[in-house]
Amino acid sequence: MNKKYHTKVLMVGVVALLAVSAFATIASANHSWGGYHWARTANPFTLKLGDNVSTAWDQHLATTSVDWSVSSVLDTVIVPILSNHKNCRPTAGRVEVCNRTYGNNGWLGIASIWVSGSHITQGTVKLNDTYFNTAKYNTPAWRQLVMCQEVGHTLGLDHQDEIFTNANLGTCMDYTNNPSTNQHPNAHDYSQLETIYAHLDSITTLFGKASSAGAARVADINTEDSSEWGKEVRKSHDGRSSLHERDLGKGEKIFTFVIWAD
Repeated sequence: MNKKYHTKVLMVGVVALLAVSAFATIASANHSWGGYHWARTANPFTLKLGDNVSTAWDQHLATTSVDWSVSSVLDTVIVPILSNHKNCRPTAGRVEVCNRTYGNNGWLGIASIWVSGSHITQGTVKLNDTYFNTAKYNTPAWRQLVMCQEVGHTLGLDHQDEIFTNANLGTCMDYTNNPSTNQHPNAHDYSQLETIYAHLDSITTLFGKASSAGAARVADINTEDSSEWGKEVRKSHDGRSSLHERDLGKGEKIFTFVIWAD
């Protein structure tokens, strides 16, 4: 048996055992992000995560990459920052992961994906050190939850639950006031990825160029600015927006998920 495959099987088994009680209550739920997915011609596919983060975030990015690579349908690989990269601009065929002191704008982290039809073409994750430098959020648990959740969104996953006061589901795709047990994916996340990527495509968006509309406008769109997110699609249980959509025309859109600070 392939060593990597064998390791994945063992890790999935451990995750499944630890998450079985939560999984039983939500097994019928669907937390796909509208069916959006990376186009590819074979499974498992490899998605590049651009390392634009500081040393304080390096281990959390590494853990997140390993966690999501447990999936049977995909692997993630961390790649260096591009030499011409500025301000976490998106790059066709990959996800750029970035941190900065973005200011007291209210959000801890955002994940944005550019889509063409139903296919994800590029993505960004932004982590706001304005809050992660404070005593409440400057903890390994909070950093790991938000990193894991925002990267999960760029794979095509939605939240499993958006009520902060509910019991933890044991997944980073769950809103919570206490991230202690919500720092990694759970069995239902892996099952949902298998559903999302059950079919194959005749094209790939993992290596291609940005589409014309997206490329033309990307320089003018600053996703760290909430006024650029487009219309509000959904609110979480606390009444704050959790998902926005910006229509670029010609079947192309940007979706932005938001996790807010208290």
